[in-house]
Amino acid sequence: MRPVYHLKRVRAIAAAGKPTRGPVHASKQDITETIKFLTGLHDTHSRTAATCHQLDVDEWLATGPTTRQVIRTFFVWAKTTCINRNVAIAHRSPAPTATFAQDERLHWIRELLTGSSESLPYRAAGILLLLYAQPMVKIAALHTDHVITESDGLRITLGAEPAPVPEPFAVLLRGHIASRTTQLTGIDTGWLFPSVRTGRHLHPNTMMGRIRSLGINLLGARTTSLRTLVTQVPPPLAAEMLGYSYSVAHRHAELAAQPWARYSAQRK
Repeated sequence: MRPVYHLKRVRAIAAAGKPTRGPVHASKQDITETIKFLTGLHDTHSRTAATCHQLDVDEWLATGPTTRQVIRTFFVWAKTTCINRNVAIAHRSPAPTATFAQDERLHWIRELLTGSSESLPYRAAGILLLLYAQPMVKIAALHTDHVITESDGLRITLGAEPAPVPEPFAVLLRGHIASRTTQLTGIDTGWLFPSVRTGRHLHPNTMMGRIRSLGINLLGARTTSLRTLVTQVPPPLAAEMLGYSYSVAHRHAELAAQPWARYSAQRK
């Protein structure tokens, strides 16, 4: 019954017009880890989900990677359906936020703007991460029409309000757009980061791998970038330009311990 639950959940998310890549990945991991556990439980102890003991689960969690923790979802369902009401798995505390110092952020912005450590598309993607705190999944799916030319320069639409593109990144971004085509056919598909497969954008995992290979911690870089940005403008304005919720922007302002944190979390 668990796969049916996941399928309904993913379909509901898709019907709401929300991205499904993350939920699909999480569902696959949930199902895979549950199958591994139940298979091991049967092979080792000749027990099933209904006859599983708390000690079986505790031993499984203690002797493997943290991804095993996702079997908690299965046992929540098992308890709800009265298949097994004797096993309880506590929520796993989130890992500490990865650190990425501001001077490290500035170093990589300079390197990606002027250096030769990567090709132009990945340099542009890395700067979008470091300047605008954007996740790679969102960066990979940007269209060229998200970049707007106005009388006072370039702007990029990442949220409700277009954000200014400062020089010299504007020069680099224009150069990337001018040279960007689907590599195999030379056809302009409208993606800001086209794939070698016609009609598709670069896969986010490909982009993540290339940026990580430089030594950039993606989560740390995004967190530091966002906390820096909410110290420069009121959090509601940052939220609207970057595509974050007001509550997330306000929370990061509080964590950055800046005066802007006293602004209302809702723009009036």
